[in-house]
Amino acid sequence: MVKFPYLKPSGEAGFKDSYVVKAHEIVKKWDGEEKVKGIGLLGAPLSKPSISLSGASQSPGVIRSMFSSLSTYAIEEERDLETERITDFGDVEMHLTDIPECHKRIYETFSEVLKGQPEMIPVVLGGDHSISYPSIKAFSEQKEKVGIIQFDAHHDLRNREDGGTGNGTPFRALIEEGIIKGDQLIQIGIRNFSNSRPYHDYGKEHGVTVYTMKDVRQQGIEELIQKSIAQLKEHVDVIYVSLDMDVLDQAFAPGCPAIGPGGMSSDDLLEGIRMLSSEPIVKGMDIVEIDPSVDFRNMTTKLAAFVILTFMLHRQ
Repeated sequence: MVKFPYLKPSGEAGFKDSYVVKAHEIVKKWDGEEKVKGIGLLGAPLSKPSISLSGASQSPGVIRSMFSSLSTYAIEEERDLETERITDFGDVEMHLTDIPECHKRIYETFSEVLKGQPEMIPVVLGGDHSISYPSIKAFSEQKEKVGIIQFDAHHDLRNREDGGTGNGTPFRALIEEGIIKGDQLIQIGIRNFSNSRPYHDYGKEHGVTVYTMKDVRQQGIEELIQKSIAQLKEHVDVIYVSLDMDVLDQAFAPGCPAIGPGGMSSDDLLEGIRMLSSEPIVKGMDIVEIDPSVDFRNMTTKLAAFVILTFMLHRQ
């Protein structure tokens, strides 16, 4: 093979310091056979069902690219992830126009991957929040009883009669189809002027636990996470974390289609992820609702990559 001294593979960091390992160096493509025990990335690049104009279908690729701007060393814990590995399974190919077909492809693909990878911790990169419906459906069929901790500004319990299964309906769909019961869902970060009374009432009627941003401010994220884990442990066998990045205040996540004031800080979110990842019962996660085309200096996608590394850092 011919080699040239100043040519390097595309996509790598612009500058290579021999004493620094960048996070993209521990991300490896799945070879098609290996049994994975750590984190596996699964892309669901779908944003057509979004109520808001959204380019969230671009998000999986951009989040991956952000690993090259982060190192593997966590100074607070004095721990380096350089010997760890993230396995990338790639993206589900979406149909150009058929939204139910897209959800079907996500469900069928993830079902097959999870069936063959029982020890993998899936991290699903959306896409809008509609992808959580087929993702959690597939996840629940490979596990025992699943509980969900949802970080979100919105309930996502909209009816499906007005517009089908979209980014505002994933948890309504899961409840209506009997995939989960309401008491298996805990919502954290729900905020003012982002929802309606009928959907709050629907959640209460079905036993959904709702913590608003007022709860986050007054009780603190640590207490809410502790309460949520303790509550779900009484009812479920595994926990899935669904992270809608618009739970964050618009100052921390300008790249969300539904940005707004009064949201969570990135410090609170990262502390919540740290606590959840240290619990063996937590077995999967998705990250949704980032539109890279409206992001500012990749603030939101870089935070998503930071979340994945934080989740990886504190796994037992």
